Amino acid sequence: MKKEDKNLKSGVRRLELLAPAKNLECGMAAIDHGADAIYIGAMRYGARAAAGNSVEDIGTLCRYAHQFDAKVYVTVNTIIYDEELENTFSLIEDLQKAGADALLVQDMSIVGRQLPIALHASTQTDNRTVEKVRWLRGLGFRRVVLARELSLTEIREIHAAVPDVELEVFVHGALCVSYSGVCYASQYCLGRSANRGECAQICRMKYDLMDADGREIEHGRHLLSLKDLCQIDHLEELADAGATSFKIEGRLKNVDYVKNVVATYSQRLGALCRRRPNEYARASKGKVAYFFEPNLKKTFNRGYTTYFLNGRQPDVASFDTPKALGEYVGKVKSVDEGGRKGNGPASIVVSGTASFSNGDGLCFFRGVGSQNSGEQELVGFRVNRAEGNRLFPLKIPEGLRCGMALYRNNDEAFAKLMAGKTAERSLPVAMRFSETEAGFELTIEERGGWKTTCALPMEKVLAEKPQRENIERQLTKLGNTPLSLECFEIEGTADRCFIPSSTLADLRRRTVEAFVEGARGQKSEVMSGDGEDRGTLPAPKEYQRFGYMYNVANGEARKFYAAQGLKDVDKAFELGTGKQDGLLLMQCRHCIRYSLGRCPRLMKGERREEWEVPAWHEPLYLRLGDGRRFRLEFDCRNCQMNVYSE
Repeated sequence: MKKEDKNLKSGVRRLELLAPAKNLECGMAAIDHGADAIYIGAMRYGARAAAGNSVEDIGTLCRYAHQFDAKVYVTVNTIIYDEELENTFSLIEDLQKAGADALLVQDMSIVGRQLPIALHASTQTDNRTVEKVRWLRGLGFRRVVLARELSLTEIREIHAAVPDVELEVFVHGALCVSYSGVCYASQYCLGRSANRGECAQICRMKYDLMDADGREIEHGRHLLSLKDLCQIDHLEELADAGATSFKIEGRLKNVDYVKNVVATYSQRLGALCRRRPNEYARASKGKVAYFFEPNLKKTFNRGYTTYFLNGRQPDVASFDTPKALGEYVGKVKSVDEGGRKGNGPASIVVSGTASFSNGDGLCFFRGVGSQNSGEQELVGFRVNRAEGNRLFPLKIPEGLRCGMALYRNNDEAFAKLMAGKTAERSLPVAMRFSETEAGFELTIEERGGWKTTCALPMEKVLAEKPQRENIERQLTKLGNTPLSLECFEIEGTADRCFIPSSTLADLRRRTVEAFVEGARGQKSEVMSGDGEDRGTLPAPKEYQRFGYMYNVANGEARKFYAAQGLKDVDKAFELGTGKQDGLLLMQCRHCIRYSLGRCPRLMKGERREEWEVPAWHEPLYLRLGDGRRFRLEFDCRNCQMNVYSE
């Protein structure tokens, strides 16, 4: 039997929900909660040094996922040093044998080997233009993971120009302030390379904003820290623009995050496919039963943003804190500081309709510095006991006053719910038991999909009493399998014959095993670079000025780029660029001037009255607490902010 792909109507595009997996537990939970594909890191070279997994675990995940036609992609997307090349290719061979469907890669030495496994161009390859995607397609990449910063218009233009490559877009999770693959701040400051999976999150630190005269414009704020991405309400627009895969960020997140976020997005994506069945279908199969109500507000987040989906937005950054804010639960109605004064337990009363539990974690913003400085810090406290809306912390935090907004970043009741069984995925099937000339046979079939039949040759012996009840009971015991029964029928006179229960159980086992093995999906197609419609190697002006941005860390990558016409390419930043001034450390679409209401382009436009004329003198600088400075360059023609060493 052939797969059910041929039953899809012409023009129907498969949409994939792609979930992160820190480990095997997270990967299997993602499949159970509705993911169509998983991306997971191996022990090395996976751009998240703290999220490595053995080949054996990845093989187990592949076998589990393939039951539902779900895919497993393995991240091998760091830059690779010369002495690591052979180990890398040995690892890739092992991953291919383990059943991995594709590799996400950055280092072009992998492309040059023409490996027998599908390749996806990681977002670390800095994919933000039509020219770059077309070039990658010409090299044989089946899929390109687009930069998080792209708008619907830009995604639509790329899809129109290169329609035969799959486009993967981020829809949820943490945002890097720099275009991925071209951030060198962590390596420059601490010797920890983002391109090697060791990012120290320099962007989440506090900075002062200084002008050319040394004037302090902003003090101690998280000026490069962005909110978290959330496109839950824009999946249809992204699909219509040409996106194929919808990616959830979070290979360092725990299993509760995976369960909640995957369930939320899977339900929404499933609803889209059911509403537009002639255009979209899910990329995997199976039915998911959920035992909880997903809620993105209860999962780690720094506040949500759609980023640049519909153009530049003013509220994409989280200047006051890089920590999880959580869900708004109400305002402080009253504060009883009895505990602080020794007159009984301290408590607060919260207005609103939220319910609380013992152990909840709450937080609020407290002003710091001078009264008019505008600086805030996030302060958290734990609820020891909750009696309705009266909460008893161990002590009242300093600065908590009536009227302040409270947020919950740890919901104890939700956490307990998530610790249990929250979903179950199965393949709905029909079973048919029939009589044949040589005995009997059992058929298991998906609706419009895979079908398996196993024969039971045996002499037919008429039973003294009806056998239907026992036959059905023995053949439909599917509890330890991924199958769920939709209907069962017995054809002909098969139920008049005596068949031992052990024989029926063995027939069921053989048929189920054959069905599950046969129903497993095929691996992704391996595309080859045909050289057609490739175009020349894209070379943005910054790449021409700073050759280390090609991230060439080994001899094979150097030869690859030479064959593409790039002679004398610089070595990777990590291989000794040093600490000199004037190095480009970040390229950002996030713009501090814009976020502070000081964008000169908008000051000259229709909204001029909304923008303040800055009193500062440029260039502007970011200053860390230890005194290190970074110069800012505002490239208004490209609506981009560059960060340089100073």
